[in-house]
Amino acid sequence: MSEETKRDGAAVRIPPPIIPVVGLGAGFALSWMVGPLPNPLLGAARFAIAGILLAAGLGLMAAAIGLFRSTGQDPAPWESSPELIATGIYKFTRNPMYLGMGLMQGGLGILFAELWSLLLVPVTWSVIYLIAIRHEAADLAEKFGEPYLDYKKQVRRWI
Repeated sequence: MSEETKRDGAAVRIPPPIIPVVGLGAGFALSWMVGPLPNPLLGAARFAIAGILLAAGLGLMAAAIGLFRSTGQDPAPWESSPELIATGIYKFTRNPMYLGMGLMQGGLGILFAELWSLLLVPVTWSVIYLIAIRHEAADLAEKFGEPYLDYKKQVRRWI
């Protein structure tokens, strides 16, 4: 039996946390190649907004990972999901870890006054959708059927 046929998780080949790191790096590269964007956030406001985004991103990710661990599951998307998690933060967003990653990318972009990184957050989320979310959703729909489809109807993907 090949590894592909033994695999029980979603068909995700690239670890999703790599994508916001690439987005952040691309923002720095654009700033260097094209020039920095004007930054309307100065002084304490910049640090406060960056801090809020970073804290929210870390909080979302920690809450989601905590739920995975409490149910004995691995949060890696290519690992098997023996149980559908629809409690805690998952009552409000179907993708709290990916939402958190984007908030952290934006927060770091603001913190370092690299607004290209902030503007690339929607691109990051789009790439994560293509490489992970759509595969995860298909896997969960196949495994859990109607309960997952009902969950999708009740809870938004992002916020």
